[in-house]
Amino acid sequence: MNDSTRAEWRQWGPEAFEEAERSAQPILLSLTATWCGACHEMDARTYAEPRIAAHINDSFVPIRVDVDRHPRVRERYNMGGFPTTAFLTPEGELLSGATYLGPDGLRQVLESIRELWANKGTDAGRIPRALADDPTPSGELTTQIEQHLAGQLSEQFDSQHGGWGTEAKFPLARTIEFALKRERAQALQTLDAIAHHLYDSVEGGFFRFATSRDWSEIRYEKVLPENAALLRAFANAYLYTGDEAYRNPAGHTIEYLTNTLWTGIAVGGSQGPGQGAGYYSLEAADRAEHESPRTDLTVFAGGNALAADALLAYYSYTDDETAKTYARRILTALESELVDSETGVVTHYRAGDEVGETHLLEDAARVVGAWSRAYQVLGEDHYLEGARQVADEAIAELQADSGAFRDGPAHGEGLCGRPLYPIDTAVEFADGLIDLAILTDTPEYRERALEAMEAFGGAWDRIGIQLAGYGSLTARLLGEPLIIEVGGPAGSELHRAACRVADHERVIIPDAEGLKASEASVRTSDEPPVDAPEQLIQQVSAAVDQ
Repeated sequence: MNDSTRAEWRQWGPEAFEEAERSAQPILLSLTATWCGACHEMDARTYAEPRIAAHINDSFVPIRVDVDRHPRVRERYNMGGFPTTAFLTPEGELLSGATYLGPDGLRQVLESIRELWANKGTDAGRIPRALADDPTPSGELTTQIEQHLAGQLSEQFDSQHGGWGTEAKFPLARTIEFALKRERAQALQTLDAIAHHLYDSVEGGFFRFATSRDWSEIRYEKVLPENAALLRAFANAYLYTGDEAYRNPAGHTIEYLTNTLWTGIAVGGSQGPGQGAGYYSLEAADRAEHESPRTDLTVFAGGNALAADALLAYYSYTDDETAKTYARRILTALESELVDSETGVVTHYRAGDEVGETHLLEDAARVVGAWSRAYQVLGEDHYLEGARQVADEAIAELQADSGAFRDGPAHGEGLCGRPLYPIDTAVEFADGLIDLAILTDTPEYRERALEAMEAFGGAWDRIGIQLAGYGSLTARLLGEPLIIEVGGPAGSELHRAACRVADHERVIIPDAEGLKASEASVRTSDEPPVDAPEQLIQQVSAAVDQ
């Protein structure tokens, strides 16, 4: 028996799978994250136990995966939280799995898997349903979809505590944005609860979620995608209400992203929980005397694109120059480091000699969204061209004959060789495609978005409140979009007025053809162009009421 006192972790890749095949041993796959407190606890309590480490090294091929760096692995093997402890055949099929395991729990599971492997071998492996070549039924989009999800808002809303559901409370930023146009009181009550429970009023930023219905028992990690999404949701609430209660947490979160998580060129990926509630219960002066929670300053493409999108939204509503400056810096970093300007290929991250995957749908979706927002807010043509390149590349590489989009390349080790069609990421990408269709006058982008959403249309009644963005997108595809054309450049008085129209889904075209620099107009309006902000707001109101 190998007497090593530490688990000898392999990297995810062909070598580890070849070793498992050669040795006829199952794989122990550990999914962790830098920000995950429970992951570090399991390392310290469970994997550090010498007999457990020796058992793993003797009977398994152990693979350690950072879920932020390998999102395709995360989506295929996540057992419901992190850490995930999964057991696989050498081909990557799933034998069993769990989340956190203490020493006694892991010992029992190791013995159980050894017995299962001895009795059944690879025949015990299974493929999760989402990867079993059983596509979601397609169907035509109808207004029923938005109505269904709007109805889910009321059915699932927790009127006592805010948020949706009666168990763990997640921020659900896209659901909040869906509700802002349909059940605004619910959206605002939920944002109030988030600001009270998940917002770090000392350093800024938002914690991941609460494990109890009343937003208590908080998971104190801060990760970039959720912070960027909530920054945008709070900014959009400010757009609708003008209430500083929503602007202030957004502004303070910008300070957090551009200070604590700032790498010098962009925003790092995450910050861990510290010593649980202990660190975050302290005031600023007391925190300064404690060790700060660990941070992962890896610059991830998708998270940074989402941050740039949120910063530009905030700037367009407030004229906050700091938000604008840092959005530009992020976009510049993405252009120089992670987005190929000639091919539109997006690289997930670069960290020294380590280079992440390319052709990930989530990265492409968020880059297209950020670049489209940048053109609308800043009015620079190269952002629009960049969005087109990324969109074209993703469509060519990832859209299947069914219209659905894969989450990434259709190859890779284990279950990464099987395509996965995530509806939530497809919604993000399709949203950007709709904007791009309008901004570039290219109907094909809208058609691609429609195909992607119709790929799930036959299962509309199974879609829950967590995917309310599907309802927003359906409404955009079936309805008449609000398009505001401004004859002058971005930053003009009329352009600034257009940015403040209380509809976060409207599309703004600066330097629009056919208009004088002093004019603006709603595309669907029969009224002549206007030359004053007040007149533009009146024209928008009349167009929306039609």
